[in-house]
Amino acid sequence: MTSPLDTPLTALTGGPLDTAALAGKAVLVVNVASRCGFTPQYEGLEELQREYGDRGFTVLGVPCNQFAGQEPGTEEEIAEYCSATWGTTFPMTAKADVNGAGRHPLYATLTQAPDADGAAGDVAWNFEKFLLAPDGRVVGRWRSRTTPQDPALRAAVEAQLPA
Repeated sequence: MTSPLDTPLTALTGGPLDTAALAGKAVLVVNVASRCGFTPQYEGLEELQREYGDRGFTVLGVPCNQFAGQEPGTEEEIAEYCSATWGTTFPMTAKADVNGAGRHPLYATLTQAPDADGAAGDVAWNFEKFLLAPDGRVVGRWRSRTTPQDPALRAAVEAQLPA
């Protein structure tokens, strides 16, 4: 099986994102935005990264400006904001569309996965989360209101970590 992360990605800092460094890890892919009511979830995402990062897990942030223009900055502005405000250490891609005709191929695959209610399809808003198993399968999808501290999300992450 191929992983959605086999799709070439551009890093927030420019150039190709080293997806080989993500191979064999559980990855929580999240479309992020700096001016959203859910933006404080950056704190919880960084907590997950710090707690599980050395155990075969990473968050992958995907800035997206498709929802009410809530990620208007340049890649440099986004990187500075996330680092200075939230202390983020997890990798992030360049801005990408998650819906529509210009949808990034990563999200063409991810959006086929259903959430807990069985609904697949377009990303509904910022901070929607997709959990990839170390073998690249999508094993969970959570909508924006689910925080990184949610017990079900954390249990799903822990279930993907090596014993």
